Amino acid sequence: MLEISELRKRFAGGPGAPGGKVALDGISFTVRPGEMFGFVGANGAGKTTTMRIVMGVLQADSGSVSWQGRPLGYDDRQRFGYMPEERGLYQKMRVAEQIEYFGRLHGLSAPAAKKATDDLLERLGLTERRGDAVQALSLGNQQRVQLAVALVHDPEVLILDEPFSGLDPIAVDALATALQERCRGGVPVIFSSHQLELVERLCDSVGIVSAGRMVASGTVADLRAAESGTLRVVVRDPAPGWADGLPGTVSVSGSRQVLLTDEGDDQEILRRAMKAGHVEHFGVEQPTLTEIFKEAVA
Repeated sequence: MLEISELRKRFAGGPGAPGGKVALDGISFTVRPGEMFGFVGANGAGKTTTMRIVMGVLQADSGSVSWQGRPLGYDDRQRFGYMPEERGLYQKMRVAEQIEYFGRLHGLSAPAAKKATDDLLERLGLTERRGDAVQALSLGNQQRVQLAVALVHDPEVLILDEPFSGLDPIAVDALATALQERCRGGVPVIFSSHQLELVERLCDSVGIVSAGRMVASGTVADLRAAESGTLRVVVRDPAPGWADGLPGTVSVSGSRQVLLTDEGDDQEILRRAMKAGHVEHFGVEQPTLTEIFKEAVA
């Protein structure tokens, strides 16, 4: 289990900003084995700073990072897979050569690094590009190589900063499948993303960070259940004025009228709707992660 507890970080200020900038203000969360954790927030919220502290790239002013119940150390981080926001590939090195090289850096033997590289090239759809220089690849294929570099040594934890940024849907699916396979093998996965629909689809749990603070966290289902739902009623060919006096808003879509409301007597609304016309839909809809995010950071 990876535990991040009360991380705080302030960056020194420059001229005109003597107090500096508070990047993290008590960030805490836990990621369990086989759990995919989505880390979401606006630019500058603190996601990348948190990941860099976990990987030892930055040092926190206070707080702790623990792995398997003990303080996280250098040897532990060697067994982690990390995909930084600023991609770190050697542009003139060939694809397969590069992945093998990083495998060797993580302690794999030459045969083991080659086998792991071949497996990943096939899994990520890069076999035909194995001999190409990285600089000759599209952005999407460079992303796949970067993920392969993070996966080549069979890491115990995966930490990925915006891994899906700029990818087409096919590349997104390839990367998502690779991550889900690692999760099923018991690997904790943390990734940040601005694509909230993707986070909602893939993640077991989510942390929403704003101005260096965790403003909401939990499973997607729990976060949605904590918010009041919206009653949505769709009536086809309704009598004019059927919703007059009811709370909420009514929109028109062809021969249908749609009532959205967060209040009122749902049984009275249903009776009015049934009397007015053919009710095609009547139910409470929980908010999406995008709506929860907007509410949490407002």
